Amino acid sequence: MAGIFSRLMLIFRSKADKALDRVEDPRQTLDYSYQRQLELLQKVRRGVADVATSRKRVELQAQQMQSEMQKLTLSAQRALEAGREDLAREALTRKSGLQAQLGDLQTQHATLQGEEEKLVRASTRLQAKVDAFRTRKETIKATYSAAEAQTRINEAFTGISEEMGDVGLAIQRAEDKTMQLQARASAVDELLASGALEDATGTYKDDITRELDNLASDAAVENELAAMKSQLAVGGAAAPTPELSSSPAQAAPRATEAQAGQESVPAQPAPQSTEDE
Repeated sequence: MAGIFSRLMLIFRSKADKALDRVEDPRQTLDYSYQRQLELLQKVRRGVADVATSRKRVELQAQQMQSEMQKLTLSAQRALEAGREDLAREALTRKSGLQAQLGDLQTQHATLQGEEEKLVRASTRLQAKVDAFRTRKETIKATYSAAEAQTRINEAFTGISEEMGDVGLAIQRAEDKTMQLQARASAVDELLASGALEDATGTYKDDITRELDNLASDAAVENELAAMKSQLAVGGAAAPTPELSSSPAQAAPRATEAQAGQESVPAQPAPQSTEDE
């Protein structure tokens, strides 16, 4: 069980590392690290300010004790001048106690001053480190952005990016649909031409119907042409003009009947001249 659990943990960690690696943006990580360093520098500076405040407070207390000791010294002198040796002794005793406290304050002041100097040096070094990190951070971010842009451009040119892949698939689908519609249109035309399908509007004619119509039109043209030739052969006699409403097929028989009538009339003998008589 321990071996299986270890393998599961290893698989989970590897999967998690890959997922985090895909999601992680180095620029954001660098910005976050820089922000944390600034926060640390701010804490160090607050520490320096706190130590300096404590040192200043100790200095003020020491000054107050020194002032109090001077007052006690003057009080002892006045008590002696007034013949009160006991009061002078009490004042000097208090002065001795303040002197011991002043020694302790001076020791604390020296310690605080040393700590303050250490924190100031640490703050200076940390400030220099933060400045150097900021410069390096901006350089890395600019290099990463340039490399990312170049990679996207190259992927767009080669067509391996996700966006260009989607565009390629859309174009392929459009071409497939276009070919399918063209094939369907050609198939329907073939079926209409062969008569397998009927045109619902009645305007479509198959090949046989069109051929028959063409033959009828050609026959009408030939008949009309033959009638014109007959009229010219007779001597240019005016033939009855077919009505505009009549079709060429009706005009051809009428022209033929007129020609036949002219041929059936017997020719009249020419009149003799007066000279012969």
